[in-house]
Amino acid sequence: MALIGIVFFALMLLGAPIAFAIGISGFTFFLTSDIMPVSIGVQKIATVSQSFPLLAVPFFVLAGHLMNESGITDRLFTFSKVAVGWMAGGLAQVSIILSTLMGGVSGSAVADAAMEARVLGPQMISNGYSKGYSSAVIAISSLITSTIPPSIGLILYGYVGQVSIGRLFMAGIVPGILMMTFLMVAAWLVARKRGYVMKEMRKPTARELGAAAWGAKWALLFPVLLIGSIRGGLFTPSEVGAFAVVYAILIGVFAHRVMTFEAIKRAFGHAISDIGLIMLIILMSGMVGFAIIFLQVPQSVAGFMLESLANPVLIVAVILIGLFIAGLFFESTILVLLLTPILVPVVVKAGVDPVHFGILMMTIVTFGSMTPPVGVAMFTVCSLLDTKVEEYVRESLPFIAAVFALICLLLFVPGIVLFLPNLMYGG
Repeated sequence: MALIGIVFFALMLLGAPIAFAIGISGFTFFLTSDIMPVSIGVQKIATVSQSFPLLAVPFFVLAGHLMNESGITDRLFTFSKVAVGWMAGGLAQVSIILSTLMGGVSGSAVADAAMEARVLGPQMISNGYSKGYSSAVIAISSLITSTIPPSIGLILYGYVGQVSIGRLFMAGIVPGILMMTFLMVAAWLVARKRGYVMKEMRKPTARELGAAAWGAKWALLFPVLLIGSIRGGLFTPSEVGAFAVVYAILIGVFAHRVMTFEAIKRAFGHAISDIGLIMLIILMSGMVGFAIIFLQVPQSVAGFMLESLANPVLIVAVILIGLFIAGLFFESTILVLLLTPILVPVVVKAGVDPVHFGILMMTIVTFGSMTPPVGVAMFTVCSLLDTKVEEYVRESLPFIAAVFALICLLLFVPGIVLFLPNLMYGG
């Protein structure tokens, strides 16, 4: 296992693409093993590609791009602006609400951050918001997509850890709404102190809010249909991804009447690029996952942690600290694929619900995308808005504090996470 780690880190330092770094380090295990032939490694890559639950990933990635082309994003933006644009830090509040609503559409934090940086960023800066504040709000609010269904990270965690994706989707709703609330409070406190107020905006009447909600009805309805169809047994999580693709096309063509053949082609082009990248990483990680299990790494880690620590909450807290440090340097997809097979058996043996741990894990590893030194969402937003990283870091501190406060709350009060899945599925 040590050799796999050394090869992986060496390739990463040399700047090798992530998928190839994982693949080559995986093959290293088979090439140096006296027991396992290299052909088994190739078989493991093929085996991962045959997974039915994994179909949810390409379907939801494609659905997210189609929904961006279908006019859904524009209507969600209009609704968010009417609903919270009048508050202190109105455009920041719009960004946070939009991230919550888009989380149920795109499932990707980086995609959400990039979209909002293009749409909202220039408006925030032109209204007197500092570049650092604007960038911090947009980047960190995209963290909400890590838990709000259909989070791609939760799908991967459920697949690799053999945890119910339906329960994970249910478990992510309340933490996602709470994250929205915590970030809105942080944005409001800073904005009120600095006088970030849109003077032309006023509190909407019930009629105006209703009209904005009606205009975004098809977008607002989608997460409800997604959860309802999974819980009602109409679709599996994989099948509901295919439904999302059909839904996006039907809404764009017939309801909003804005989706053309060129738009569909553009969405497919972006989706194919994203799916290729994600799936190559997933396929290559199959070999490493097999090596981890074959070498009994989960049992060794579990034995070590359970001997050293007796309190389950303390065990999870130590794991989360380690995940946060790892998330500073590695993309969340890699961490989920490589560490879930190790960590899920550990927390289960400690008496922690794997659904509860999955929400905490996805939140903390995705958070690395918003922080230095290699945060993808952070650099995406900062480059689009021409923001210095130092300014971003300084302005992001209140939002980082809000996120950590929420993680502590979810850690110590698991009922917040498990309430909905237990209500819907029993437990």
